[in-house]
Amino acid sequence: MYNLSAETRQKRLSAVVDPNKEISLRAYNLILTGTVLYGLVINAILCRESIVTAVFSTLNPIVFFIAYFICVIAGVFIAHKSENPLVSFLGYNLIVLPVGLCVGAAVTMGGYSPSVVWHAFVTTAGVTVIMVAAGLLFPQFFAKIGSILFFGLIGVLFGFLISIFLPGVNLAITILSAGLFSLYIGYDVYRSQQFPHTVDNAIDCAVDLYLDIINLFLNLLRIFGKSSDS
Repeated sequence: MYNLSAETRQKRLSAVVDPNKEISLRAYNLILTGTVLYGLVINAILCRESIVTAVFSTLNPIVFFIAYFICVIAGVFIAHKSENPLVSFLGYNLIVLPVGLCVGAAVTMGGYSPSVVWHAFVTTAGVTVIMVAAGLLFPQFFAKIGSILFFGLIGVLFGFLISIFLPGVNLAITILSAGLFSLYIGYDVYRSQQFPHTVDNAIDCAVDLYLDIINLFLNLLRIFGKSSDS
């Protein structure tokens, strides 16, 4: 999960935008939503077992994960540093493609039943719709919890490290992580509405929302998978 630093957020908020680059709020939100949906559709395609098998049977796992981290870090940097929408969209794809392959591997090679995957998908969709609405309807609430979410994210990361040595706490940490990323969806929706309404900002905000949704899905997949095993 990547989040803009406070300095970068403030820079974008206070940036002087060429009036010719500004678009209507409706167009801005349509581009943001369409970009997120594009990434999720690409991920759904990459979840096909034939694609996952072809990639992981061809590439050494270590090589793949090195390439994964390079692509994701480069994608995040390019998307958020560039003010050119086409370049930002290129950065977005550098994130979507490797993340999609990892999600595909989790779905097809993780031993989850189709019902568990479907349950995680439907719940993710439902939570996303609710939190998007909450982010739009209750901006004052989400404006106050940014720091709490940041420290919560650090706590969850430490929790997963601890769970390596204490596997019994893994489920509890996963549930907390799912709740955290649910709130992050609402927070990033709220935050997206504060930036100048440009195509580039819409794509940049789509990066954060996409990662929130993917993290929520993966956490729910693990939760429902453990529930079905018990």
